[in-house]
Amino acid sequence: MRKAHVWTLVGLLALAVVASSLKAKEPAPKKPNLGMLRHVVLFKFKEGTSPAQLRKIEEGFRALPSKIPQVADFEWGTNNSPEGLDDGFTHCFLVTFHDEAGRAAYLPHPAHQEFVALLKPHMEKALVIDYVAKE
Repeated sequence: MRKAHVWTLVGLLALAVVASSLKAKEPAPKKPNLGMLRHVVLFKFKEGTSPAQLRKIEEGFRALPSKIPQVADFEWGTNNSPEGLDDGFTHCFLVTFHDEAGRAAYLPHPAHQEFVALLKPHMEKALVIDYVAKE
């Protein structure tokens, strides 16, 4: 009976070693698009902008990546910071391009200009910052 326990223990140990070596061979997590151009856009909306109007604006911005091939990545969200430093800005959109040429094509693109026309009547203020992603 003791031999069976020993062999079971040896088997479990071998399994742990194999599992450990497999895990060690997994690729390291990919760095998030280092070197790519990020276009950060924050919006503060006019008082009286309805939830339905906000939804149309959100949907309009979210549609841009499917209309403009230079957009390499896109994400957005609404402010939920507890710090109270938002100065009334409620929406953040992050558009990523491979390079400055991608941004240069995006800004005058008809789909982007159409979105700007939808946004402008409701926008009180915008803040835009572009940067190249670094570690």
